[in-house]
Amino acid sequence: MKHDVKDLALADKGNARIEWAAKSMPVLALIKKRFQKEKPLKGIRLGLCLHVTTETASLCRTLKAGGAEVQLCASNPLSTQDDVAAALVKTDKIPVFAIKGEDNDTYYQHIYSVIETKPQITMDDGADLLSTLHSKKPALLPEVMGGTEETTTGVIRLKAMAHDKALKYPVIAVNDAMTKHFFDNRYGTGQSTLDGIIRSTNRLIAGSDFVVCGYGWCGRGVARRAEGQGARVIVTEVDPLKALEALMDGCRVMPLAEAAPIGDFFVTVTGDINVIRKEHFELMKSGAIVCNSGHFNVELDLKGLEKASSHRRQIRDFLEEYVLKSSGKSIYILGEGRLINLAAAEGHPSSVMDMSFANQALAAEYVVKNKGKLPMKVIPVPEPIDREIARLKLGSMGFKIDKLTKEQENYLESWKEGT
Repeated sequence: MKHDVKDLALADKGNARIEWAAKSMPVLALIKKRFQKEKPLKGIRLGLCLHVTTETASLCRTLKAGGAEVQLCASNPLSTQDDVAAALVKTDKIPVFAIKGEDNDTYYQHIYSVIETKPQITMDDGADLLSTLHSKKPALLPEVMGGTEETTTGVIRLKAMAHDKALKYPVIAVNDAMTKHFFDNRYGTGQSTLDGIIRSTNRLIAGSDFVVCGYGWCGRGVARRAEGQGARVIVTEVDPLKALEALMDGCRVMPLAEAAPIGDFFVTVTGDINVIRKEHFELMKSGAIVCNSGHFNVELDLKGLEKASSHRRQIRDFLEEYVLKSSGKSIYILGEGRLINLAAAEGHPSSVMDMSFANQALAAEYVVKNKGKLPMKVIPVPEPIDREIARLKLGSMGFKIDKLTKEQENYLESWKEGT
């Protein structure tokens, strides 16, 4: 079995950590139990390009229980947990191509390794597998019945492809499911981003000025968690509606050029390119700490920063100092500008990934059941799937909710009744 991981001797450690994460993933466990009986994915080749974490391992095991042939590569060079990769290869006999810290060439070679298995369904976190398949191996596209996409950045890319009529198979936007972005993006990204910042710096958040660039679901989560740690939160935005929401949530709102001299910490969560640029770095105070929690490292103009710096050096794990030529000020970049919650920490807590990966598993089943019937575009997770996952999650947490009476159902469905 082909694979490329750091060290298979790490498998026992990986299995223990996967077991621990699975204890907080009851919804996925219920799906796995059904999949074992029904085998809805029997014989289907699934190519996964996801963060190789303990939670992803539970998804892989669920898909395999459903009869799928699973192959996995990393969706980010710094997000792989090497012990998890080893466990999936050694224990589960799942081909994994991922090593934490791999260079860009190795990263894409690992994607090609998954493509060589001729996947019939793709699962992406950032759309790198899908876009590489489209651009480099178009002859394989007719074999693909559909795909799924896990993150905001990937959905943006895929919608652009669909707009240009370049998308050659249907993709379910798992990221846009209510049970994904309401919880994973907001609570997962919020907590894990602060976790990554604290692990890589050991700096106090309380009393600091904390700048969040972007106030989507991830930005909302980061802002709330930073506020909870005692920071004074500043939000920068380009969308007036989101800026207004941030203002009414109690944040200060201003252009990045005004926030740059104030901030102690900066986090980008926009999905766009060059959000913090050379002119912003030069305005920052000496000692400013800058990181990204968007999917790709393009949100920080690190090439511009390097040109503006006299030298750089590694201070701690995942923390580099850049010294500016013009002023001698030190700017600190975390995790090479890659998503800090996975570069320096362990990513989202398993309890929120439980819902995200339940969506992935059920979306794959949906693609198989509707083979040949779905349009060549980005499509939403069907609402019944979303609501069923929410129902299962509530039940697993020990909570119940009311049901509408027949009278209430009739009232809501009728236009004839009023006051």
